[in-house]
Amino acid sequence: MKFGPVPIEEAVGRILAHNIADAQGNRIFRKGRRLTPEDVARLRAEGYQEVVVAEPEPGDVGEEEAARRIARACEGPGLRPMPAAGGRVNFLANEAGVFLVEPDRLAQLNRLPGVTLATLTRGSVVRARQIVASLKIIPFALPEAIVAQAEALLQDNSPLMGVYPFQPRRVALILSGHPAVWPRLIADFEAPLRERVDACGGLWLGTQTARHEEAELARAMEAALRQGADFLILAGETAIMDEEDIAPRAIRRIGGTVEAFGAPVDPGNLLLIAYRGEVPILGAPGCARSRHRNVVDWVIPRLMAGLRLTREEIATMGHGGLLEDVEERPAPRLLGTSS
Repeated sequence: MKFGPVPIEEAVGRILAHNIADAQGNRIFRKGRRLTPEDVARLRAEGYQEVVVAEPEPGDVGEEEAARRIARACEGPGLRPMPAAGGRVNFLANEAGVFLVEPDRLAQLNRLPGVTLATLTRGSVVRARQIVASLKIIPFALPEAIVAQAEALLQDNSPLMGVYPFQPRRVALILSGHPAVWPRLIADFEAPLRERVDACGGLWLGTQTARHEEAELARAMEAALRQGADFLILAGETAIMDEEDIAPRAIRRIGGTVEAFGAPVDPGNLLLIAYRGEVPILGAPGCARSRHRNVVDWVIPRLMAGLRLTREEIATMGHGGLLEDVEERPAPRLLGTSS
């Protein structure tokens, strides 16, 4: 594409690069307008001797068509692309859910000259019709080779981005500890965790209590599963400290497997993710009793959307995983430090 100033006599048929105003400062033409003989006559009458224009060359793809083509290649589940306008296509979420994007491929796309795609961060909770991504073609036209390169980059077995809707999962909370502290555990954990589940469209089955013993905790989980729970949350008097701790052993006792223990998110390092078949089991750390943002705000929405959390996925949470500390933690971050 050619770009630059030309004498006013040569501007017919070319694309105006900048907004144009009259002597009083009132805009008469908007950038992106393809100039007609009448437009040029008006500009000459306003005293313009030259204007900055763009002129597509053979093989160039106009900004609207380039945006439409690349947007089609970007489409993933749960997304609704809006009509192209000014070289831009916005993507809306079809339903409330979790937005996921592949950061490495997104960066590759944004390295292509003239192509930009801005998205929400991976794992963002979104509402229906919220804008989750915006594609913008910078110049008035792109070479066909660049558009084709973008399309090829996006042709993969997995989508670049998508919104995964919340499912009506039936959630049971199991609190373990000495019977004397059960009322306090319920008061501490139930409301904050239920609020998070409710926000994701979940069905709250209730709260059970159990002694902090392997067999007792296993029986409580089995009872919740018989009641129809398809998502279990474990919390209690003490956090899980090792993959051989009481809660992981109880999970294995009922036929479950531990997917990940420990998360690079603070507050929330002592997180456990396990599965019994397709049923996720979240071992929540003590910070889950806080309504302030912590690790459970990262994992509950994904599990409620039916996304399987792997050890590799948990590992990616370190980028941005240092959150504001919460007072409810048994050991605040600055405990024992001096200024």
